Amino acid sequence: MEVTLWNNFMANHSGLGADAVIGKNLFECFPELPKAWLSKKILGVFLLKNFAFTSWEQRPYLFRFPHNRPITGGVDHMYQNCTFMPVKGAAGEVDSVCITLFDATDIGISQTELKKAMKSLSDSSNRDGLTGIYNRRYLEQRLSAEFDRCRRYRDQFSFVLFDLDHFKRINDTYGHLAGDEVLCVVSQHINSLLRSVDVMGRYGGEEFGIILPATPMRSALILAERIRQAIEQAPVAYKEIAIPVTVSIGIAEFEQDAPNYEHLIGCADRALYHGKENGRNQVTCYTPELESKAASS
Repeated sequence: MEVTLWNNFMANHSGLGADAVIGKNLFECFPELPKAWLSKKILGVFLLKNFAFTSWEQRPYLFRFPHNRPITGGVDHMYQNCTFMPVKGAAGEVDSVCITLFDATDIGISQTELKKAMKSLSDSSNRDGLTGIYNRRYLEQRLSAEFDRCRRYRDQFSFVLFDLDHFKRINDTYGHLAGDEVLCVVSQHINSLLRSVDVMGRYGGEEFGIILPATPMRSALILAERIRQAIEQAPVAYKEIAIPVTVSIGIAEFEQDAPNYEHLIGCADRALYHGKENGRNQVTCYTPELESKAASS
């Protein structure tokens, strides 16, 4: 592990000239190096007698050197690709290992920015443009995945649909901008009452859905009633006007014999509209009896 050659690149970036490093143990000169990893890498080249390579994506840097893009780069160190090359002596045996560092900062910054942009694009495609919560497409994707997971592992979850009562009246009375504000405030208020594992999305218009993993119907009912009361007790402020809002909520629980996740949506939807037909501002749990009531009406 003794240094036998130290070029200008290494001297300029490390601040140590060749005379201060050559003949000395590398790890004594640079104790911050990843000794266990680097020693294993170097010894591997001696034993296998072939090249080794490490990209900046595997390990951002070997030596923590500054780079020449301190303002626009957005990173505080030089990204490095490293090549470990065996150097053979006259007898054909590996006498030393040449470690070459390539400044890959430009590539690293570009790739990092591209990944950020792609993630931002992916996130925005899953979000409702008005409320900022998940959209219907993403909600159904997650619902389908949760349905398949629970069927496979015989787990349980509940799906909740809720609808703002008399929303058309809000738009007609206060205007569509007020209606948009109501949708935003109510959705964020409800989202604040959920767990991190719960998934809420705008299903359409003034209708929203919530996936509650590992939640039986009795627990979903408690949460839904808490949501209903919270919305009823918190009128939405808009231009010095307090707009009263209530919600009707339908709950359906996953059943192993359900044919698909769309069936679960249908059950929650029937429970929701049963509540709306019976006075609104209430929580209704789906039961098979609702089917016969709907048929008779």
